[in-house]
Amino acid sequence: MGHDKLRKFKENESFSCLLQPESVEVLDVKDGIFGVKPHAIKGNWNGEMFKEDRPIVVELGCGRGEYTVDLGKRNPDFNYIGVDIKGARLWKGAKYATENQMGNVAFLRTRIEFIEAFFAPGEISEIWLTFSDPQLKSENKRLTSPLFLERYRKFLKPGGIVHLKTDSQFLHQYSKAVAQANGLEILGCTDDLYGEGKAGLYESGIASVCGKDAVDALFEVQTYYERMFLEMGLKITYLSFRIDHDGRFVYPEDFDSDYWRAVEGNRRSFGHGGNVAEPEA
Repeated sequence: MGHDKLRKFKENESFSCLLQPESVEVLDVKDGIFGVKPHAIKGNWNGEMFKEDRPIVVELGCGRGEYTVDLGKRNPDFNYIGVDIKGARLWKGAKYATENQMGNVAFLRTRIEFIEAFFAPGEISEIWLTFSDPQLKSENKRLTSPLFLERYRKFLKPGGIVHLKTDSQFLHQYSKAVAQANGLEILGCTDDLYGEGKAGLYESGIASVCGKDAVDALFEVQTYYERMFLEMGLKITYLSFRIDHDGRFVYPEDFDSDYWRAVEGNRRSFGHGGNVAEPEA
């Protein structure tokens, strides 16, 4: 491990806005079966971490926290939590939030598979998924699969919103198929975010639901990954929908995985199984 990563890991320990639980704090084993148990922060984010009772928005797979930090700047009436497993990436967002005394921004270092251990029913208003791995071969690992939607439903407010911004046409089309198969209300959808522009999303009414700041951030905040994908000539997509389904979530039967894998092609970009190095700074 490089000295710079060790330095970041050490500095992370000093950031009060960064929660780094040990696996034993959330893993539960009964009769040889692994599950999760509630962490002490569950249901207590506004009181323990933020000190102010505001609606909470979570970004899953936040990387360096660009979206989490920027949304926190734009909307001080909400609290934001960025979640990622990579401590060296979280360091940047946590350091910025600490140095700029951003009382409405926090970070959580954990695996997304453990996410329900940290949030109580109704504690979260919205979820952002920004450039998640499309998991071309493993459906249940996709962050918009019925398996994960069931996890989100356990802690989202009724009618809570999921936002997906991705370069992957495969993941975009799959997520749309899941939403449609379960009768979820789609709030905004575009196959080419920058090609269509803001007008189309404003017309969809998403700004009236999530706020103008959220729509503006889609165009004005670009992560390291997004800039790289745009330089590669890839289109950026966006989808948002409500988790307003009472019954069991079903898998889409009419999604043509083979076709959309072919559309995705053989590209191996960073974050999707490739070997493009991300700079440390």
